[in-house]
Amino acid sequence: MNNITFINPGNDIQDARIGIVCSRFNRFIVERLQEACIEQLVSAGIHRENITLVQVPGAFEIPVAVQRMLNKRDCDAVITLGAVIRGETPHFEYIASECARGIAGLALENDVPVIFGVLTVDNREQAEQRAGTEESNKGAESARAALHMISIMRRI
Repeated sequence: MNNITFINPGNDIQDARIGIVCSRFNRFIVERLQEACIEQLVSAGIHRENITLVQVPGAFEIPVAVQRMLNKRDCDAVITLGAVIRGETPHFEYIASECARGIAGLALENDVPVIFGVLTVDNREQAEQRAGTEESNKGAESARAALHMISIMRRI
């Protein structure tokens, strides 16, 4: 362990610029994720004017909006938020899979953290549990992950 350098997150994120791309589909869940995400960012010291919020029709459209934000090169991280709830058709699998694949690919191609805060759940009850209090809200969790990654990326 003597030759290992540990890179820990610091408090160097107050000037960070963060994009948030939210799906409007299943808005009753996504709005709770969005509110918790923004609240977490602001409470961590991110200025509201450094947060850009974009709403797209559904989870399938999230990657193209993320790509546009990354092409502008003015975000230190992008957080994606949405809710894909399983139905009676295979539509769920296609949407969830392509959304995740697109988001992961964009993060790697652009060397910018893109946080996957899109819920992929079996039913409404599971979605509501993941959009609950701050401890269980995946929007707040995604904000914390973005801040952590911004700090780590700045230190590597």
